[in-house]
Amino acid sequence: MRIMGLDVGAATVGVAVSDELLCTAQGLEVIRRKQENKLRQTYARIEALADEYQVALIVIGYPKNMNNTVGERAQKCEAFAEDIRRRTGIETVLWDERLTTVTAHRVLDMAQVGLKKKMAVVDKIAAAVILQSYLDWRANQKEAGPEAPDVQ
Repeated sequence: MRIMGLDVGAATVGVAVSDELLCTAQGLEVIRRKQENKLRQTYARIEALADEYQVALIVIGYPKNMNNTVGERAQKCEAFAEDIRRRTGIETVLWDERLTTVTAHRVLDMAQVGLKKKMAVVDKIAAAVILQSYLDWRANQKEAGPEAPDVQ
């Protein structure tokens, strides 16, 4: 079993997947589309990757506003998550992604990745950051035991 992480944007979807032990997240690819509302091929690619990696859960970045409100982009992610769940039959979780793209840019800056290469992979790195955050939270929940509060 693995968990997939998605960073859903207007023109791209960054994809990451966990290892089988659910400890680490690795960026896989960036799915690109020409128009935001043209999702058929995007959904098909996500389905294919979910099958290939035997994904049991999909974590989707939830871009809340900094004041914790839900804006238009977050609402689109809610609809995207529901569409993915319906198409694949795989449970989806919306996961707070505030500042993950900033973190991805910092990681790439520290690695001295050039601008052109950075723009090609930043969404994949952001998906890995989202997924790793979820995996870390999940591991901490298990360590804290059944009485641990839900800290999402």
